[in-house]
Amino acid sequence: MLWRSLAGVVLSGALYLVRREPWPDGRTLILNIKRSVAAGCSVLLFFWGLVRVPMGEGVALTFLAPVIAILLAAPMLGEKVRGRALLACAIASAGVLVIVWGKAGAGGGQSALMGQLAIVLASLFYAYNLVLLRQSAQASGPIVITFITNVVFLAFYALAAPFAATWPEAHRWPPIFGAAALAIISSLLLAWAYAHAETQILVPVEYTAFVWASILGAIVFGERVLPMTVLGAAMIIGGALMGAGGKAKSVSEAAA
Repeated sequence: MLWRSLAGVVLSGALYLVRREPWPDGRTLILNIKRSVAAGCSVLLFFWGLVRVPMGEGVALTFLAPVIAILLAAPMLGEKVRGRALLACAIASAGVLVIVWGKAGAGGGQSALMGQLAIVLASLFYAYNLVLLRQSAQASGPIVITFITNVVFLAFYALAAPFAATWPEAHRWPPIFGAAALAIISSLLLAWAYAHAETQILVPVEYTAFVWASILGAIVFGERVLPMTVLGAAMIIGGALMGAGGKAKSVSEAAA
């Protein structure tokens, strides 16, 4: 993540120099830094856990984040969250327990359990990041948000550099820059989307990630998705769709 963030600063910095989006004021800058620190913790915990669990399972566990984001959107953004959001959260939480239980039955061991806990914790940070992204995206452009994110990531991960960093071999740099480019594209699209729609409208889209993660995990790593993982993911998805269901306010209505 340290070197991916370095590559991200180079790529997003070049975009910023070309487009020259307005720099945020002090309050918005602090908001962006808070959001980036939360996202940095989320990404670090997610990748630490992903080493210990299959991709499909790891992504399924992150589906708890949108449910949490829907609940946080009420006190932090003033979005009206319907009463069934609590029931949705309970169903989604039960889905997480199903995934953990299924992995325990498959003999995942202590390492897999620690990986699961790390990803669940990552989802909490990611949910907080999503809500703050909704706030910052209404005040800053996507390129500025992406550039600030990568700068904060680099500074955050550099704290551990004297103790844990090793310089990548030459053949590692193309994948690192490729990963950074994909992350930047994702960040730009997310920032634009959260500037134009409410959190509870957008979060269900997160669930397409389970399909892609399962396919890539099978092709690249030869992983298989456990039936209990599919059942747990379905429960989490169902909970989030329940929480996001109903008519939501448009951006203009929310602003009014």
